[in-house]
Amino acid sequence: MPIMPGKAMHDGMQACHRPPRLAACHAMQKHYDPQEIGKFEAMAAEWWDADGKFKPLHRINPLRLDYIAASLDLAGACVLDVGCGGGLLAEGMAGRGATVTGIDRSPKALGVARLHAESSGFALDYVEADAETWAETHACAYDAVTCLEVLEHVPDVCRTVQACSSMLKPGGHFFFATLNRTVAAYIKAIIGAEYVLGWLPKGTHQHDKFIRPSELHQACRSAGLDVQDIRGISYHLLADRFDLSDDMSVNYLGRARKPD
Repeated sequence: MPIMPGKAMHDGMQACHRPPRLAACHAMQKHYDPQEIGKFEAMAAEWWDADGKFKPLHRINPLRLDYIAASLDLAGACVLDVGCGGGLLAEGMAGRGATVTGIDRSPKALGVARLHAESSGFALDYVEADAETWAETHACAYDAVTCLEVLEHVPDVCRTVQACSSMLKPGGHFFFATLNRTVAAYIKAIIGAEYVLGWLPKGTHQHDKFIRPSELHQACRSAGLDVQDIRGISYHLLADRFDLSDDMSVNYLGRARKPD
């Protein structure tokens, strides 16, 4: 999740030892972490409350949509939103003309997403699934796959990225956003957001699950994707707004492309 206050620090792109879950793609019993799903189940009712627990996502959603639309003509595009939650991004892409399927392992979040889409007049397909399971029957099916603010919550980043890649058509785009594993991210995303400001319940994030940009580069390359852009998301306190920037010390997003 994006973190709002504070001054930028170094982006932490230097080489480092990767956590075990990034070291290799390996077989695991589950493609998702039930404890991580439980965290978001507990907050599901607040997905569309712009001043609630998901306020930061509401604030950056227009930025995320514009970033995606700058590289992909959403009108008529077939898009999969992995870890769609309550549907903020999925519904936004549908509003710009995309045919969107949202998948998530939180039944409560999906229920919220379906109700909001119905009340807003959008036709979206929401399914309880994870990327790895969905990929088994949807190879080369999508013009784009989005996986925003999700990778820091999955058991195996490499495996999830590989699943997303396998579902892209040749020339398709993979959009990602996550948190960098830096001191700045620990201070802002955990100490600040969870313990000081109380924007999120304590324990929502674990610093050792944050992902350095260099590690995500490697996961994309291993999945046959060419990373084309990575940008930081910075919060400007005095202006009270989010912008794309060169500072990747906390939040960053990017896109990769599957070769033709």
